[in-house]
Amino acid sequence: MIRHNKQPILSVKDLCVFFPIMSQGLIKRRIGSIKAVNHVSFDLHHGQTLGLVGESGCGKTTTGRAILRALSPDSGKVHFQTDQGYVDLAKLDHKALIPLRTQMQMIFQDPFASLNPRMTVGSLVREPLDIHGVGTMKQRNDMVKQMLDRVGIRPEYRTRYPHAFSGGQRQRIVIARALILEPSLIVADEAVSALDVSVQAQVINLLAELKDEMNLTMIFIAHDLSVVRHICDEVAVMYAGRIVEQAPTAELFADPHHPYTQTLLSAVPNPDPDVPMNLGVSGEVADVGNLPTGCAFNPRCEQCESICKEQVPRYRSTDGRRVIACHIQPEMDEELLNVTVSAMQPKC
Repeated sequence: MIRHNKQPILSVKDLCVFFPIMSQGLIKRRIGSIKAVNHVSFDLHHGQTLGLVGESGCGKTTTGRAILRALSPDSGKVHFQTDQGYVDLAKLDHKALIPLRTQMQMIFQDPFASLNPRMTVGSLVREPLDIHGVGTMKQRNDMVKQMLDRVGIRPEYRTRYPHAFSGGQRQRIVIARALILEPSLIVADEAVSALDVSVQAQVINLLAELKDEMNLTMIFIAHDLSVVRHICDEVAVMYAGRIVEQAPTAELFADPHHPYTQTLLSAVPNPDPDVPMNLGVSGEVADVGNLPTGCAFNPRCEQCESICKEQVPRYRSTDGRRVIACHIQPEMDEELLNVTVSAMQPKC
């Protein structure tokens, strides 16, 4: 966890989401766990965008869904700042979560699946206002027109159905629906991965503009590191359910410390045809239902040492601006470590 001077709007501590592995046969019993999110901790401050990156299956989407309570975490704390102070989202029941939904929203990955084809665009964008009883019907319709115009959809198109729009236009509609309640926290789950490259750029630029205009606080989940570099203030790299490195975006891209981060960045395509292509890290992502002993990345790490196969690496930091879980990095200031990242040590 990177140390900041101000109070965070979201503070995640030791978040865990484990899915049971059940035995075969008539009598089912739990024989193991898939550790999809394994003691994840980070802080997010007002107006900041945190990028969650990593290979498929590393736990990025599960982390985002658990924070918003689309999934119930097994343990950990999710402290969210509201008008009445901090609440632990992990402990709230469904009824207590309803009024907080106005303050946190999600942009889903697939714009084709996240819009009801039987509802008009105006009804889809207005639906959150209807559910939470915001204003009169006229006021709601006026808010819908303003928000559609804000995201680049002509307000007169609100009577049309989703099938009449392109993928990029549908994602703009999804963004309008997420922002209509003016939430303080947005989780964007692969918000542009289903779109063509040219359309991706349009949607990313739109999110960047809205971020500045509305002072959005956002968790941006993505595979595309160039997109993350463009829009995020900090980046957390996930592997096998854990954050292995977190740092300000510019510092992480300029000087990645963790071997997994180094490999991810080196695999980004280079437009120069004379530069040989790096095919990325070899091997398969660690099985989160049967993690290797020690560091989960050790079977794929070219810098692996004997200690990497024996002990789970502790989180370490030099100046509170970067956190890394790796044995092969130089020794760091233990006193500062205990202050800044003690909550991030794995407990299982």
